[in-house]
Parts: sequence; C-alpha cells; structure tokens
Amino acid sequence: MTEPSAALDPIAFLRGLPPFDHLGPEGMRRVEQGLEIAYFPRGSVILKRGGEPSRHLYVVRKGAVRLEREGGTAQPVEEGECFGFPSLIGQASPHVDVVAAEDTLAYLIPGPVFERLMEVPGFSRFFLQDLAGRLRDSAAAEPLPIGPELATPIRRLVTAPPVAVPPTATAGEAARAMRAARVSSVLVQDGENPLGILTDRDLRNRVLAEGRGPATPVREAMSSPVRTLPASASLLEALLFLLEHGIHHAPVEEEGRIVGLVTDTDLVRLQAKSPLHLLGAVRRIADERDLAGYARELAGVVEALFWAGVEAETIGRVVARVNDALLGRLLFLAEETLGPPPTPYAWIVHGSEGRMEQTLLSDPDTALVYGDDTPAAAAWCGALAERVVGGLLAAGIPRCAGGYMATNWHRPLAGWEALFRRWIETPDPQAMLSAANFFDFRAVHGDLSLEPLEDLLRLAGREKLFLAHLAKAAVGQDPPLGLLRHIREEEGGVDLKKGGLLPIVSLARLVGLEAGSPSRSTLDRLEAAARAGSLSREGASTLEEAFRFLQRLRLRGQLQALREGKTPGNKVPLEALSPLERIQLKEVFLAVREMQAAVALRFNTDRLG
Repeated sequence: MTEPSAALDPIAFLRGLPPFDHLGPEGMRRVEQGLEIAYFPRGSVILKRGGEPSRHLYVVRKGAVRLEREGGTAQPVEEGECFGFPSLIGQASPHVDVVAAEDTLAYLIPGPVFERLMEVPGFSRFFLQDLAGRLRDSAAAEPLPIGPELATPIRRLVTAPPVAVPPTATAGEAARAMRAARVSSVLVQDGENPLGILTDRDLRNRVLAEGRGPATPVREAMSSPVRTLPASASLLEALLFLLEHGIHHAPVEEEGRIVGLVTDTDLVRLQAKSPLHLLGAVRRIADERDLAGYARELAGVVEALFWAGVEAETIGRVVARVNDALLGRLLFLAEETLGPPPTPYAWIVHGSEGRMEQTLLSDPDTALVYGDDTPAAAAWCGALAERVVGGLLAAGIPRCAGGYMATNWHRPLAGWEALFRRWIETPDPQAMLSAANFFDFRAVHGDLSLEPLEDLLRLAGREKLFLAHLAKAAVGQDPPLGLLRHIREEEGGVDLKKGGLLPIVSLARLVGLEAGSPSRSTLDRLEAAARAGSLSREGASTLEEAFRFLQRLRLRGQLQALREGKTPGNKVPLEALSPLERIQLKEVFLAVREMQAAVALRFNTDRLG
C-alpha cells in the first residue's frame, strides 16, 4: 500500500544517511524523482526467499523488519538501514524472507534509479564491499588527518651531516669530536660502512661508570648494529621507532648512505605534548613526589595523538612503552632502596598492557617472577612489589579491581610453571579466567629468562581439551544484541569492551595459540591464524577491522568524558554515534556473534557442558 506522508521529508532524511551522503545534487534529484513510499503492516512478507527478485532498494524510515532464514531471525533491519539490495544487484531470488517486525514505513528506490546511483563510487562501495572493507573506508574518511607536525618528514630535521670517527678511535677522541661539533653522538664508520653509534649515554654508562679511561676503544663502547630510519619517514614514524627500540638517536638514511641524525630532543621540540617529553620526565623521577601528574600528562599525550589522526592501535603501543619506562624507573629506585636483588627476576605486565592495547590508564595488571625459591628471595621480591605497585598508585594509575597486581602475584619461576601447567591440564572456568589474564604476559624489566613459560604456551596451543575450554570461554562473551538482534544498551550506553573488544581478544588468543604464534597482540594473532589456516582470511580481516573500529569508538568516548570532567569508561551512548556508526556497530556485533558460532561448532563446545 502506498501512503505518502507530508509530515516526513524523505530527501532530507536520506541526504544525511549513508550511503546517500555520497550522492551530489544530481544523484539526489534522481532519488527524489523515482522515490516511492510504502507502508507494511506488522507480519507482512515484503520479500520471499526463493521468490521474485527484488525490484527496489528498501530503506526503513519507521519501524523495523526481520531477515529470516528457516524460521529464525538472521538479522534485524532498523530505521535508516537498507535491505533488498543483494537480490536487486544480482537479479536473483532473495536468499532470506523479509518480514515486517512491526508496522513499517519504507522508502523504495526503483531498480533503474538504483542502477544509475551505483555509478557513484562511494555509493556503490557501501553495497559491494564486505564489512572489513566498509570499516576501513569509514576510518580513512574520518576527518582526522595526521597533523602537519607529526607528518613532517624527518629529512627536514637534518641540518648537518653526521659526525663520524673510525673504528680505531678511542673513547677520548670520540668525546672530543662530539664536543667540537656540539653533538651528543658520533657514528663509528669504516669508510661508508656504519659499524655502530656512540652516544653521550654510552660514554657515561660503558666507559666512566665502568671505571674505564679515555683510551677505551670505541668498538667496545658503541651501540651496534646501527638502526636507521629512511629520510622519508614522518615524525610520527620516527617517534615510534625511538620508543619501540628504547633509543635516543636515529641515523637518517637516504639513497644508501647516512645523511644525518635526529634525536628525541629534536622530536620533542616539534611537539609539546610528546610521549618523548613525558619519557624524559619519567627518567628524571627521583621519588614519589615526582609521580604526581603522570596520569594527567599521559592522558594529554593520548589526546594529542588521537586528534592528530594516530590510530588507537598505535597509541596503545606508545602508552605501553611510556608505562614500561615508568615501571623501569620505579624498579630502579626500588632496587636502590632495597639493595641488589638476591635472585634474577622478571617484572611482567599482562592483560591489555601485555598486548600493548591499553590507551587511557586503567587498572594495572602486573606480576613478578623470580628465580630462586628461597625465603630471602621471596621476602625481597615481596618488598619490591609493594614499592613498585605503590609507585604506580601514586602516579595516578588505579588499583586493579580484580587483584591482578604484583603484590598478590609474585612467586618463583617454578611456581609459575606449575600454575601454567595446571591451568592447561585442568581447564576449569577459573583456570580459563587466569589464562586469559596471564597468557598475554610481556616482560618489561629484569634478567630472568621466561622461556619455560613460553614453552608452556606452545604446549597449550597443541592441547585440544584446553583449546576447547578456551573456545567455550570465548564464545560465552556475548555481544550486546537483544532477541531481535537490536543493540542492547545498559545504563550509560553500550559497553564496547565487554560486548565487542573482549570477545575479539578472546577469539584471537584462541586461534593465535592454536596457530603457534608467540605474539600477544590481538591483530598479530589474527594475522598469524590466517596464515596458519586456523582462521579464514576473510574472518581474520573482519575481526581486525572490527577491533580497530571498536578501539577508535571507545577511545574517542573516553577522551570526550575527560574533557567533560567525567571518569572515562568503556560505555558509549548510542545517541553519541552517527547513523553510519550505529549501523556499523550492529554489523560488528553480528559478525562477532557469527564468528563465535563458527568457533563453537569447530571446537564442539556443547560437549563440555
């Protein structure tokens, strides 16, 4: 039944709706000329599976419809969403029944008009791309270009060729060359071949602090091999390079030769809220009074990076490296107070910090592994944990609500091995919870080798019963979709972490372990699983882009909360999202649920009870 309504302005509604927002004035004129309006009472069958091909693109204006397959709802379609296009594009019978879930008003675009509109690339991509492609396009289209400072090629920072000394030089000769040129480093070169780099820190730590004199050969004090950056690299790439490698000087390479050096100081001068600036402040911390304001400063760095267009994934790596530096400094100060460690140890982080996926500060997941199982070692390490966790709290990092802190989790390596083995061999729900936390561990400080724990992770990936229980835990984390697959809001909004990010992280951990990947990163695990065949390439790509999309939405919401003086969390109100984001969010949740169903089937999780 056709029932136009003067109360509704179809063109104004469609103009702001994806993908009609890609159409120019001419395209919208075509829409207006061919537009039909139809009303479907609740229960009406609009398109029938196996029936006549669709002759229209349908856009829901009011109400909702259900896409049904064999009596079950495959997907709801709500206000602002489209249906009928797979049949229309392929001129084939619909593969689902389309039924009005409630009284529904719809706009209909006739097939010939739709065909002309499909000549517009942005419009056609919406209907032809898979979910991963649409999410990638949306992210690329967001008006968050990298700011001019972060996009600056580092070649512009190079003002002079590098100062170099031969490998036969002494530390004294190198120091005089640095003083004469007023630089903080020199290259050690054999002709055009760079062998290493000698910095003022190398002179201080490897010569003076070791009681050695100016006659020390530079070969024995230099850092090697030389890590170089291409001259075309951006300031952002250089910043990440220095953070990832924990260095302060980056030789710049152009056409096969080193043309100069950039330093962390150069980069800090170009950006006020730089992670390198905060890193420098961390390294100068002398006591607890210097810790105040760390959380606020780090939030400022995150905000500057986000609004400069840096991806949430990259921001997570930056935050992890700065937090690593804070932990390193706190451990150094604790050792100065407590005295030398009586046993080798490793300070580890786990959870999102272990995966390097934390953005704004959340509760710290930390633990301590030490070598000797003696009362003296246990007492010293317990005191170390108390001091360092106290320092984190003083820095503004909140206490872990789940108790996953080194004050509770410090034990000898043999004890950790026994724990890991028990979790793998007796995979009950508590074991799965612990594995989800600790199997993402990453060592940030200390000399103790954790290879025995890495061996156990490799073993876990071959234990079919453990993987089945891990799969059951992963598929038990439901995306927030209601009975008709509408997005379900809680008080405060949709929980992006619980409803989307954690299920993806859990699926990635499962297939990453199965693939034998040593990586902790969710995106790296998904990529490794696709290469190993543990996950389809399409499935991996969908989950990767879904993860990036959810991270971006969550971080944007957290930064907005900070600006409003609120505590940042994981919930985002649906009204804060654009129409396209709401559509994509539902598609993401549906894709996660479908992936969970496939995993449940493959691992036969129903048999576990």
